[in-house]
Amino acid sequence: MFSLHVFGGLKLLDGAGREVAFPEKGLLILAYLMMAPNLHAPRSTIAWLLWGRDDNGGAQVNLRKLVSRIRGRQAALGRSFLHFTESTVELVSPPSLVDCSLSKGVDAGSALAKLKLLAEAQKAEFLKGVDCQSAIFSEWRDAQKHRQSLRLKEALKVAAEQANSRDEIALVKDVATLLLGSNPEDPDMHRILLRIFDAAGEVEHFRQVFERRNALLASWLRRQDKMLRPIGKSTIRPARKATSASRKLQIPLLLLSSWDRPVAGHDASSLLQGITVGLYALESLDMGDRCTSVQVSRVEQNAATTFNEGDGSYILDMRPSGGADEPRLFLQLVDAGTDEVLWAERIDVGQFSPKREREAITRHIVLSVAGQIERREMVQSHFEKSPMAYQRYLAGKRYLERLSVPNLQRARSELVAALRGGGDFAPGLSLVARTFSKEWVLTSGGDKALLDEAENYAMRAIATRHDIADGYRELGLTKSFQRANDESIEALKLAEVLNPGHAGIIADHAEVLLHSSRPDLALEKIESAIALNPVSPDTYLWTASVASYTLGRFEAALDYIDRMADARLADRISAASWAMLGEEERAGFFVRRVHKTTPDFDVDRWVSVVPFKEQWQRDIYREGLHRAGFWRDSAN
Repeated sequence: MFSLHVFGGLKLLDGAGREVAFPEKGLLILAYLMMAPNLHAPRSTIAWLLWGRDDNGGAQVNLRKLVSRIRGRQAALGRSFLHFTESTVELVSPPSLVDCSLSKGVDAGSALAKLKLLAEAQKAEFLKGVDCQSAIFSEWRDAQKHRQSLRLKEALKVAAEQANSRDEIALVKDVATLLLGSNPEDPDMHRILLRIFDAAGEVEHFRQVFERRNALLASWLRRQDKMLRPIGKSTIRPARKATSASRKLQIPLLLLSSWDRPVAGHDASSLLQGITVGLYALESLDMGDRCTSVQVSRVEQNAATTFNEGDGSYILDMRPSGGADEPRLFLQLVDAGTDEVLWAERIDVGQFSPKREREAITRHIVLSVAGQIERREMVQSHFEKSPMAYQRYLAGKRYLERLSVPNLQRARSELVAALRGGGDFAPGLSLVARTFSKEWVLTSGGDKALLDEAENYAMRAIATRHDIADGYRELGLTKSFQRANDESIEALKLAEVLNPGHAGIIADHAEVLLHSSRPDLALEKIESAIALNPVSPDTYLWTASVASYTLGRFEAALDYIDRMADARLADRISAASWAMLGEEERAGFFVRRVHKTTPDFDVDRWVSVVPFKEQWQRDIYREGLHRAGFWRDSAN
């Protein structure tokens, strides 16, 4: 009794389960004829299947050699599976097909048993590892795989109605996720998945999120319209409808599972499953021109090395972080083609009840990942026809990472050049706004025109795309420096709603709270931003140091400064902190360094322009700077 295995490889076994030697292409002929409508095929068809079409007769020569080997092997086994004539290949005594999911007319029992059988075959992969270079063979194998997926899909529909026990429901969910991996663009499977996972709650949650966003946006835009019309300024128009370049995109998102032990009750499989469902729940909404569409698949840990820049794929890498007392999950979204980390976050997974916690975590991840992919695609689409402009945009971003007046001016030059010829790009306009507001800070607030320019570019960014966070973020910071605290907080809140969990926006919100004389809330929020960002920028630590200083925690302020890559940004706070601790000699070092870079630095003028809302913050800041020696002649 012989049996043929076609899933997970191709092999012939004897009655004892031992593999029997047989020409691989002979086994391919067996598999082809056993799955064909008839039990025979022309020799030319078999030759083309195995070696492709040719004009010099090479395929027929190869087939004659193969026939000779097959006849010899069949004689040795005492079993003639195949019979060859001058024109035909016939199946006369076939082995049993172990993978009966492909057999015709086989009853696998209940719908759930059939589903399990088909799913196991699908996971094993049809003719995996078979080496046949013929294009005709590849087409035939793909057709068989498609046929298998259709049968699995139909079995899933039936089994989903019958599943009752926990194991049966788990099987149905696993198969639904498996099918999406093989055909992620199938809208019918999206609907099946959402029904199987009872994801109506997820769909409604995301619908409410976006309705809340839209309501906030509409309210803000109405107020701005009323404010601008009386003075004759142009109003902010609704974002443009999607063009062919910005329409909803289909983007493969590859979820990378990289840990094998549960984290506070979370295992990789259940979390990936939840994220998959969430992404398709988000996809089911009518999102207009938002690029939320994703294709969800799974890859092994080492698969990231197989991608190239043209793949357009993203990998979500997840792994445990922290100890048993403070379990956390570290996530990062990586562009598979460039290996660039687009987004990274650490999530505390030990705060809520397991069900509530899982829902909160998966929803947060879904919104963050979809938003980051949309942003990436928007940037690449804008610069698609101008690689040089894209390089200048990236150069501008790099200069912004290290805060100094020369670097800010270089960043502005690169960004303006990148926008030349296509200035309706909100992220670029927002970064230009940031160069002006940060230069105002580093030059001790001496030039009000810098803030006017920052506000102008921020408003242009909002006018270009009022449905993304960038412009509101920069407007919020600028309004804070202009001491319009309420407008500032409102803009930053809107930025957080539009881009939840973005560490940079949270950090800016913390800075605004600091200026609003709420250093306690500012410190709490900036710590959240630091926890989210694995490598916190100096600006985060600077905000934390100023908040700590104004709360009277001078040593903590110095600790934050010690963690900065370039602590010169915080020289004034360093001097004030050491002075308040009674270390005037150490404070003097920073006083001299400030005077070296800013010879005309004036304490009273600087404290007067720092946008603290309440006087007590200015008083403690002025006291520290005076104790440090800033009031003295810089020559001494």
